[in-house]
Amino acid sequence: MMERDLPLGLAEASEAAQAIAPERPDAARAEFGQAVLAGLARSPRALPCRFFYDATGSALFEAITELEEYYPTRVETALLETHGPEIASLMGEGRVLVEFGSGSSRKTSLLLAALNRIALYIPIEIAGDSLAEAAAWLAARHEGLAVRPLIADFTKTRALPVIARGRRKLGFFSGSTIGNLSHDEAQCFLANAARLLGRGSAFLIGVDLKKDPTILLPAYHDSRGITAAFNLNLLARINRELDGDFDLDRFAHHVLYDASHGRIEMHLKSLGRQVVRVLGHRFSFATGERIHTENSHKYSVDEFQALARSAGWSVVKAWTDDDRLFSLHLLRRS
Repeated sequence: MMERDLPLGLAEASEAAQAIAPERPDAARAEFGQAVLAGLARSPRALPCRFFYDATGSALFEAITELEEYYPTRVETALLETHGPEIASLMGEGRVLVEFGSGSSRKTSLLLAALNRIALYIPIEIAGDSLAEAAAWLAARHEGLAVRPLIADFTKTRALPVIARGRRKLGFFSGSTIGNLSHDEAQCFLANAARLLGRGSAFLIGVDLKKDPTILLPAYHDSRGITAAFNLNLLARINRELDGDFDLDRFAHHVLYDASHGRIEMHLKSLGRQVVRVLGHRFSFATGERIHTENSHKYSVDEFQALARSAGWSVVKAWTDDDRLFSLHLLRRS
């Protein structure tokens, strides 16, 4: 995917939504279509979770983060509020903050406020619309902060803007998004981040912890049905953008905990025998057949630190809440 280096300063914050255009519609639609056709042709069927986040999906996810059952955003924010000064002190001096995935702007703002001396913020995100909104909000909130977004797949980004060259970089990866990656993918991501951020860099990562499934499962299957709507919106997006004819009433949100892999799995389950068309292709579904839409791997503190070390990072410190629901890990590259 082509990366776009788009300058943004405080004076242009109000025009951020226009300055950061989404990806070229034809190219984005083609990539989406290819991934969907390939995923539906697989056995078992699976769709990449990165396609959850169109405008509707992003709005639904923001609603999920405010649910009582969904603890990760709430607990991670509290950890940043409580330990921000210590985290900033241990991260050390840096003039550039690189965020992998444009997460909650509030969490990013908390870290920027604690770090204090950051002059340049580089968020990397595949969804251009949400990136524009977050960039504008942060540039307006933090006086003197320059924002240089990259619209790109943060797992594969190979280079940062030239303006970051020669400056010590700090990395941030919040929300336990790393849990969406397999262990091999997570190791590759961490190794690439080490290369991208460079020697002497520090990296703060939010990681969801292993815990009782009676806590985990409701976080992905809430009583109000918002997570179900978020999952089903992927089919609605296929209908809107890829000439699909999924009947959303004939698919159901399905969640399970796979203890052997230490992960939550989200699926869409067919409620009957049916045929679905996408871009002129026909796909037959049996009753109960599922489309795997997301994994969310959970780690113990020791497991994640071992993974980080295997990718070239040293461990500085980890912070957890009293209930050990969530963790923040500070890593350093020597």
